[in-house]
Amino acid sequence: MAFSYSTKQLQYAGKVLIVPIVSTANVSQLAVDLIIATLTLERVAVIDPSYFVPIAGGRENGEPGITTPLELYGKPEIDVLVLQQRSPVLKSKKEDFVAALLEFIKISKFASVLFLSGVDVLNRTDAQMLTPTYQLLPPNGPSLVRTPLANLSSLPIPTYTSPVRQHIQPDDQENKNEGAIPFIPGGGLTRRLLTSVPTGWPIPTATILQFVMEGDNRADAGLLAAVVAKVLNLDSQIQEWRQPDSWQEGLFGTPHDQTLYG
Repeated sequence: MAFSYSTKQLQYAGKVLIVPIVSTANVSQLAVDLIIATLTLERVAVIDPSYFVPIAGGRENGEPGITTPLELYGKPEIDVLVLQQRSPVLKSKKEDFVAALLEFIKISKFASVLFLSGVDVLNRTDAQMLTPTYQLLPPNGPSLVRTPLANLSSLPIPTYTSPVRQHIQPDDQENKNEGAIPFIPGGGLTRRLLTSVPTGWPIPTATILQFVMEGDNRADAGLLAAVVAKVLNLDSQIQEWRQPDSWQEGLFGTPHDQTLYG
């Protein structure tokens, strides 16, 4: 079964792929929402939904069709493609999904790939209070010099280190061999993805992580999106961030009936 099903013809090779990872506060998905809405990106492909908890829903602005768990957005004139994930990967499909995603990235010949993830702010150390945003590179990835991610070496984005020690159970096969990548509390599949990057991996790869707390995370998403824009030199194409219309209703649940409060 194919991993990706195109809905519009678009060349992937040479573009940057942004991949949000379901993690703390869904801040990466919210940041991607801002990027898609602000750059008016269009859905160009849907990903095989068998990897995810099943969902279906209406599309933004009443567009035809339905929303699926993982979709790809882009535009011919913009050198960025964005995945948007709306449903977590099934526990039994984690390994298969990671392998399929990395294979898709490789065969599509992206210029680089940038993962986005949230980290639980409750575990932050005193030293990590200076900034909420960090970066992390896979141990087997190529150099970022002269790539679309080269700005990560010049921007003041420190390298992430784990704020807490992970307690690995004797039967925890998933984490036994992941010492090269620090523990990421609340990071979802971030660690598994980075440790799965094989030796000789040809695609420049990096992760931007942001410490966040569950709540109204629109401001956190704006910060993360702004960092992504700075890293990828998208600033000149963005005058101001535009929130999706769907954020105006139901983003954090429907409002309470005010008569409850007298």
